[in-house]
Order: sequence, then structure tokens, then C-alpha cells
Amino acid sequence: MAELRTEEEQINALKNWWNENGKSLVLGVAAAIALVVGWQAWQTRQEQQAAAASVLYQNLSEAVQLASVQADDSQYATAKHLAEQLKQEHEGTAYARFAALALAAAAVRQEDYAQASTELDWAIAAADETDDISRVATLRKAALLQQQSEEQAAVTLLKSLDAGTFEAERQELLGDVLKAQGQNEQAFAAYEAALEAAGGEQLRPLLKMKRDDLVGASS
Repeated sequence: MAELRTEEEQINALKNWWNENGKSLVLGVAAAIALVVGWQAWQTRQEQQAAAASVLYQNLSEAVQLASVQADDSQYATAKHLAEQLKQEHEGTAYARFAALALAAAAVRQEDYAQASTELDWAIAAADETDDISRVATLRKAALLQQQSEEQAAVTLLKSLDAGTFEAERQELLGDVLKAQGQNEQAFAAYEAALEAAGGEQLRPLLKMKRDDLVGASS
């Protein structure tokens, strides 16, 4: 009888525990399941979004390539449409920023400089300033400004740029712009800095030639 009472007590204790904690346990399990299902659904959606962005970017790249060899503007118009779609539907992705860079390059070839400037500004604003995509976009914006004879604006932009691993490119472009302005001494110093950042004269012979053409300018 003692054993029976013990079993009865255990059963009653279990019932009491279930009455006190069963509901919260069920809710906790349900919440955990919902969390797992929600996470899996989010991952699936992210994968689908990335795949869709990848397809759009591939189509854009093909349109940009065709636009560079075709006489009509149809492929350029297609590239603009695809780039806009990428920026609207996948704004936070690298695909969208690369799309802006690609369209900017196509726009320059089409001599559509206003569109090129718009795309580069978008790429710069859409990324962190220390992001390499933003750095490349800023360098291209400076080159575009130089091409449009806005050398001082290009100099200001380049001097404010934290170029990171693109420091050699920044200094070389700065040298080009300063040389175009007739500021040979400063251009010489920029080319020197570019060669140092690039790892030496042996690695950048054309840059060395630019620097050597200005020998004496710094004296």
C-alpha cells in the first residue's frame, strides 16, 4: 500500500505540475516551432531574392555589352530599365550598386553624362563611404568631372576620399587632374605618392613615365 500511495502521490504531483506549467510549456514549444519555421521562411526568401537579383544583373551585363557594339539605343534603354528595377527591388544589395556602376559606364560610352553622374551618385550614397564599391564610384565620378572640364570639383572630391586599397589610383587620378590644371609641382607629388602606394616604379611603368615627364617641376 505504501508503494501505491507513493505512485498515486507521484501521479498527482505530475498532474499538479502539468496544471501549473503545461500551458506555458505548450506555448513555449509552439513559439520555438514558429521561430524555426519563420527563420527558414526568411532564409528561403533571402535566397529567392538573391537569385532574382543575380538574374537581373546578368541580363543587365549582357545589355550593357550589346549596347557597346550596337548602333541603336535599344540595348542601352534595356540596361537603364534593368538597372532601375534592380535598384528599386533589391536596393540594399551589392547587385544594385554594381548595376549603377555598370550603367554609369554604359552612359559614358553613350555620352549621356547626366545619367552617368546620377548612377555614380546613387552608388556612392547607397554604400558606406568605406565600402570599396563607393570608393570605385567616387573615383569614377572624379574622372567624369575631369572629362567635363570640372577639374576643381574633381580635385575636391579626390582629396576628401578615403581610398583604402585604391590609394594608388586616387593619387594617380589626382595627378592627372592637377596636371590638366597646370599645377605640375602638385601633380608630380601626387604621382610620387601613387608610385609609393602602388609598391614602386617597377610595378607601374606607365605611372613612372607620367611622373618622369614632370621631372624638375617640383624644384
